[in-house]
Amino acid sequence: MIDVSELTKQYGGRTVVDRVSFDCAPGTITGFLGPNGAGKSTTLRMLCGLTNAASGTATIGGTPYRRLANPGREIGVLLDASAQHSGRTGREVLTLSAGILQMPRQRVGQLLELVGLRDAGGQRVGGYSLGMRQRLGLAHALLGDPRVLVLDEPANGLDPAGIFWLRGLLREFADRGGTVLLSSHLLREVEALADQLVVIGDGQVVARGGRDELLAAAGVRVRARDRQALRRTLAGAGLPTQELEGGALLVHTAAETVGELAAQAGLVLLELRAADGGLEQLFLSLTGDRPTTTDQAQPREHP
Repeated sequence: MIDVSELTKQYGGRTVVDRVSFDCAPGTITGFLGPNGAGKSTTLRMLCGLTNAASGTATIGGTPYRRLANPGREIGVLLDASAQHSGRTGREVLTLSAGILQMPRQRVGQLLELVGLRDAGGQRVGGYSLGMRQRLGLAHALLGDPRVLVLDEPANGLDPAGIFWLRGLLREFADRGGTVLLSSHLLREVEALADQLVVIGDGQVVARGGRDELLAAAGVRVRARDRQALRRTLAGAGLPTQELEGGALLVHTAAETVGELAAQAGLVLLELRAADGGLEQLFLSLTGDRPTTTDQAQPREHP
């Protein structure tokens, strides 16, 4: 549904996005990760038609954003929760957009209810907290009943309950066949939610693939009642282990593989989880030694 191919952008003679390629399939949530200045925001802006690419393509369902007849009916976008008219009420913001998108007015009330702003819909956006503006931005992205969501830091400003709510909302959207591209610095949330990961550093994709596949590179921590039997079982499957504190073993494979091998051998596992650090450790190993220039400081273009 989302296809980014060889996308490239320069500012002032410097390449900030360098031949970035990835795709996002229906029914999946893709986590788009990278340090500040890595090129994430510029890539998302090119995908959404807000910045011109020097070369390469970015399409939604095979069509560039600017060529979509009614973009909001195809793709919901939240790139900046603060980019809303502060003098209008939340309900007015959504009602005006509903008319542009040719959506029924009753959808406004439904979405205010969905995002938890039913009682705040009559308040001016200028009085909203950051978390409330995020919720309104999500309602706006969902207004046209799109098949695709592109979200940049949607959990920013949400409290723990709000983050839990957001996780359920996006998972349900994807489970209904929707496509979600999610950029976030909350790595543990991305680890819990994303099916696929794309990691970018210095404007280039440094890793992409299934979440479990990439995390397997960092290894899993496993502890069994019979440690020696577990080690022999893993070695027999060609999986070397490393001893950790507390009687645990580190093995570089997917957790599901370890679980299946232990079950086949009749072993009782006391612990089985991603190695300490998980996605955070993978992220740092891929991008930690990269300089962090300011992607957000680049000049913005308008179609």
